[in-house]
Amino acid sequence: GAAPSTDPADWYGAVARFSGADDRATAAAYADDVYAVLRSGEERTTDAGQRVVLAARPGVAPDRSAAARAGLRTASRTETECPASVPCEWVPAPYEEFDGDDYGNHDLAARPASQSIDYIVVHDTEGRWEGVLDSVRDPRYVSWQYTLRSTDGHVAQHVKAKDVAWHAGNWYVNAKSIGLEHEGFLADPDAWYTEAMYRSSARLVRYLAAKYGIPLDRQHILGHDTVPGPTASTVSGMHTDPGPYWDWAHYFELLGRPFRATARAGAAVVTIRPDYAANRPVYTGCAGAGSPCPAHGSSAVRLYTDHDEKAPLVTDIGQGSAPTTDVNDHSSRVSTGQQYAVADRWGDWTAIWYLGQKAWFRNPAAEPTALPARGRVVTPKEGAADVPVFGRAYPEAAAYPAGVPVQEVTPLPYRLPAGQEYVVGDEVPGEYYYAVDFATDGHRVVRGRDRYYEIQYGHRVAYVRAADVRLLNR
Repeated sequence: GAAPSTDPADWYGAVARFSGADDRATAAAYADDVYAVLRSGEERTTDAGQRVVLAARPGVAPDRSAAARAGLRTASRTETECPASVPCEWVPAPYEEFDGDDYGNHDLAARPASQSIDYIVVHDTEGRWEGVLDSVRDPRYVSWQYTLRSTDGHVAQHVKAKDVAWHAGNWYVNAKSIGLEHEGFLADPDAWYTEAMYRSSARLVRYLAAKYGIPLDRQHILGHDTVPGPTASTVSGMHTDPGPYWDWAHYFELLGRPFRATARAGAAVVTIRPDYAANRPVYTGCAGAGSPCPAHGSSAVRLYTDHDEKAPLVTDIGQGSAPTTDVNDHSSRVSTGQQYAVADRWGDWTAIWYLGQKAWFRNPAAEPTALPARGRVVTPKEGAADVPVFGRAYPEAAAYPAGVPVQEVTPLPYRLPAGQEYVVGDEVPGEYYYAVDFATDGHRVVRGRDRYYEIQYGHRVAYVRAADVRLLNR
């Protein structure tokens, strides 16, 4: 009902309503982001090759009180664990017992007093908002800590950070992480991976990382697609979201940790960092098996067995099948922000150590897809031909108290051969959270003497025993 105006300062209420949000906090957060872009300006080349430029208007100062007159409800923030800058509501996941001893859909805990929270896992829902909320309310389903809405970045929290949600497909990672589900489908990024959701997610992650001391890097801010299979039999069934179209470079810029060179050219470690818009690997399977996906920018870089794009793709033996270009096949690709030790160079090509083999990718100096970096790496101890690789860092058998079943420490179908190096993300103790009953009095955290290094082994992270390897600075 306001009079039309050509002054953007008068548009705040309309922009808030345009967000599609039904609560004032979410709508205002959306409008604030829009006005931040208006003040700073922006430019982009679209996927169709069109250059779009928005001139900066640094003097725009909107009347934020207009949001209060826009007819939006005031959402309750009771129970939520969100920063003030993130619109957030409490939609609890049920902790309920059913069918005798069975229960769902998460475990009560006392983190970080009981165990440190080391990871944040970025998921996409592969479903729409209302259906996703219906699922997390189901005690027979799985759970995660937060869901973020695509249209406006609105957040619903379901499980307290102190408790263990069932989201990653790896119990060790579950017990040490917080899960964020983002509404959307990995094969349709432009429709779902919105700027509003990226910004809201980044604010939430910054808050959680500061609160729990989680480093802002790709070995602690994990994609669901980089969580390792806990055992050999689970490797091929691990999830692939948020996929190659999630813009990790932009996400980490919003986190305040952009990926930059930290060493001179020729360094022994590289950080994967293609130009998202210009980097357009061919993918298939977005609309059906084998069908080509539309050309689109990507965070991922494809890996070959030789310095030639006609060479075969690198094989992941854990998948049990030949590598493909399918959008869900991570066998032969690395992702923005991940770090690897350099194995070789040839002209415009760089080789890295990856899944126990040498893997090549195009990295021309004029348009690099990786940046020189420094980092800690591990390699097998002197005299060892290779060492085992694990999907979880569990304690040794002697660490388990009476009444807690010993969890077998089983290696994955990979080895770390002598002469190869892999970048270290962290050193961690062997830990296991025993929580198999609805009643919490029997829950235990088992912590052993064995230490592990988390490494960037392939597309996914993995673990090696500290006793098996040497730690080097590169």
